[in-house]
Amino acid sequence: MKTILAALLSSWCAFTWAQTAEELLTDGKNPENVTTFGMGYDLKMYSPLRQIDKSNVKRLVPLWSFSLANDMGEHSQPTIYNGVMYVVNGNWTFAIDVATGRQIWRTPVQYDRGSLRVATSGAIMRGPATIYQGKLYRQTVDAHVLALDMKTGKEIWKQKFAEWKEGYKGVIAPIIANGVLVSGQGGGDSTTRGFVEGYDPDTGKQLWRTWTIPAPGEPGSETWPHQTKSDAWKYGGGATWQSASYDPQLDLLYIGTGNAEPYNPSFRDGADCLYTASILALRPKTGEMVWYYQTVPNDSFDFDATAESLLADLRVDGKPRKVLISAHKNGFLYVLDRTNGKLIAANPYVKVNWATHIDLKSGRPVLTDLLERAMKGETVNVFPSRGTNATLIAFNPKTGLVYVNSWNFPRLMKYVDFKFVLGTGSTGIESTMTTPPGEPAGYHMAIEPLSGKVAWQVPMMDLASSAGMLATDGGLLFTGLLTGEFIALDQDNGKTLWKFKTGSSVNAPPITYTHKGRQYVTVLSGRGGSVASRLVTDSVPAGGSVWTFALMPD
Repeated sequence: MKTILAALLSSWCAFTWAQTAEELLTDGKNPENVTTFGMGYDLKMYSPLRQIDKSNVKRLVPLWSFSLANDMGEHSQPTIYNGVMYVVNGNWTFAIDVATGRQIWRTPVQYDRGSLRVATSGAIMRGPATIYQGKLYRQTVDAHVLALDMKTGKEIWKQKFAEWKEGYKGVIAPIIANGVLVSGQGGGDSTTRGFVEGYDPDTGKQLWRTWTIPAPGEPGSETWPHQTKSDAWKYGGGATWQSASYDPQLDLLYIGTGNAEPYNPSFRDGADCLYTASILALRPKTGEMVWYYQTVPNDSFDFDATAESLLADLRVDGKPRKVLISAHKNGFLYVLDRTNGKLIAANPYVKVNWATHIDLKSGRPVLTDLLERAMKGETVNVFPSRGTNATLIAFNPKTGLVYVNSWNFPRLMKYVDFKFVLGTGSTGIESTMTTPPGEPAGYHMAIEPLSGKVAWQVPMMDLASSAGMLATDGGLLFTGLLTGEFIALDQDNGKTLWKFKTGSSVNAPPITYTHKGRQYVTVLSGRGGSVASRLVTDSVPAGGSVWTFALMPD
């Protein structure tokens, strides 16, 4: 094994292992590398590559597959740098030769197995292997962030960011922004208080921490019931759950926060509870909050605002605007001005019954009687339980459309008595989720972001999709299904043009890139995640793998 590793490492000696800040900023300009999540800091999930197109996609074949030695689920996106693919999951970190699929190195994740008791989805990773200046960064499920040497996989530093016994989880990829490693945390369904923090990427020294729930006396603390429920803010939710986007021109990092805990607003006196269920704009050097937008004040339905913020430039009323687009879990597609957080548009993209609309002046939802009925002890059927399921959307600036895998799932929910126990579940509800008989489980969709008009939608009758969307200039959308198929859709109408059956569910966002002038497409396969796993159960086997595809020669 040592001989093989040495040979592989020596074959890469000509490459530069120290990935630079400039390469992060220009991700997408060099098609050989994919150095940031979402195919760029803006998370557009868009590629100008067009070697694989609608006319030839049927010739797409697997070049290689690689076992990830993991059965807890694959949610991350591969990172590509100088012919090496880096992949993370809850149990391993891998470096793989892009051309052959041969392992260069692998490093096991060392974590306290007791932490799996509070990590309801198991040890998973959302986002990519984050790379910068020769180091690879990641979290571990027992609430640590660490750095590995990109060349060898050896640990350079490791820092504990929270106590897993209190309900905190490390399931999110950090991001490098303006030279700072910015990292969030999971655990909003437990007795946690959310935060975002910045680290020195060289040493692991913590530079700042911004709490997503303010302490008494801090701005926003007046939205918590300090007089009547003095401890509510200490365990009130607000986890970030997913990764961030970054605008280097504005030097603003955008990250969403989870809902308030417990769901029943009587435990919080019905207060707005900032900064839960909000999109935050932060300075990466200091953690300073420049603006926030709370999508659901007094959120009582588990409507996290943690869906990644896609950054685009649109013409609004004839003028160019820098915007942020979010396909929210609450069923509305939001468009904000990303310079100041002002609401531009908010339109439903799935069935919604908890609110009639979003008031464009106040930015607040106009509620139906559903919350009032739930607080009276009624069991209510809330549409949606989730508009999408923790996955990346795509935006093609040439078509001006957003592409989404939507879910048609209500949550049948009842508030129940909640007893505080540190580190345990803190939702305070009983719930089930079932698609109404005869209706689709979800849709592949194309949406005009400002008007909310659906350009096309294709129903998925049996199971919705938890995979990310990827749009290319070949007129294609790549995505996946819980039943294991990796598919290519026609970007004009959503028609399936090609599919390939992997060994397990596809929950991850795909990528595309070139190697020696040939376009590749790669995706991870592996059933995992609490909701998706409950849906497919054992009808789809577990087991993680990487699949890499290219066109079969003529």
